[in-house]
Amino acid sequence: MIGIEFIFRIIGMIGLAIAGVYFGRDLGGAIGGQRDLYVVVLGLVGALVGLILTPFITTRPARTLVRVLSKLSGQTLAAGLLGLVIGLLIAALLAFPISLLPSPFGQILPFVGVIIFGYFGVIVFVMRQKEIFGLVSSRWQARAGEAGENVDGAVNSLSASGIGRNILLDTSVIIDGRIADIARTGFLAGTLLIPRFVLNELQYIADSPDTLRRQRGRRGMEVLSQLQKDTAVPVRISDIEVEGVREVDDKLVVLARQLKCPILTNDYNLNRVAELQGVAVLNVNELANAVKSVLLPGESILVNIIQEGREAGQGIAYLDDGTMVVVEDGRERINTRTNVSVTKVLQTAAGRMIFARIDEGKD
Repeated sequence: MIGIEFIFRIIGMIGLAIAGVYFGRDLGGAIGGQRDLYVVVLGLVGALVGLILTPFITTRPARTLVRVLSKLSGQTLAAGLLGLVIGLLIAALLAFPISLLPSPFGQILPFVGVIIFGYFGVIVFVMRQKEIFGLVSSRWQARAGEAGENVDGAVNSLSASGIGRNILLDTSVIIDGRIADIARTGFLAGTLLIPRFVLNELQYIADSPDTLRRQRGRRGMEVLSQLQKDTAVPVRISDIEVEGVREVDDKLVVLARQLKCPILTNDYNLNRVAELQGVAVLNVNELANAVKSVLLPGESILVNIIQEGREAGQGIAYLDDGTMVVVEDGRERINTRTNVSVTKVLQTAAGRMIFARIDEGKD
């Protein structure tokens, strides 16, 4: 816009300079003074005025108009244009009878009518745009008939059943592998959406020089292949990108807010960040904890103590669902199936821990 403004300044300066020269020549001839002096002075004044004032009557009003129009919605612009057309049609219909009035009314009033009816047409249609477009929409839907109602009913039923929603997957939940088993059960209703940047991160992990990271990445690739082949849940890889954000977790949160869909993860930090920003999270660890068997203090269970604990005399055992059981004085019974009595159940961010002691009465 700076280049265009400069061009208009030059054009205005040259144009008004020429006009000043002609005006100075005529003024000098009429007054009878020094014509050349008037030509030079008024030419310079015209050039200066053109250089300064031209943008204020050309580019700057155009900028303001573009800025105002960019803030208006498409519906408002359409309503204004429709109102202007109808206002001009009414003014055209009234122009002929008004032109038959005595002079000067017959020459002036048709032009005034165009301005008035055009203005009021725009104002009325913009103010009542919602009612006007609502009336048109209702008429269109009424003509659609029973076929349209059946289609709308089908769409609404799909939305109500949750089939139409997307669920974003992050890298950790793909590597974890349990997502494939959950998808097979049919509890996930919707489309599993995997952004391209998540797939790129998974590929980067699979190509890592670190052996453990490389194995985790390749496991994620295998899980993704199972999701696409063996489950009834649709899986879609999207090339959608989030501009201005570098971290994968941040991109997922921004994308979830834009799409208004949940994130499926088992990453504790991503879970907290997403919840703070109002994004729904489906946490696999929370699901696993929710379906674990409930044990109360005093209940007796049979476990196989397999290793030593951190504290002196402790033994560690695991239930079938992976819950860790810390057994007091269980070190002496490693590799032995033992009846223990639950003393405390502790819920942590990483999962659930059970503390127990040897049940002497059933041992």
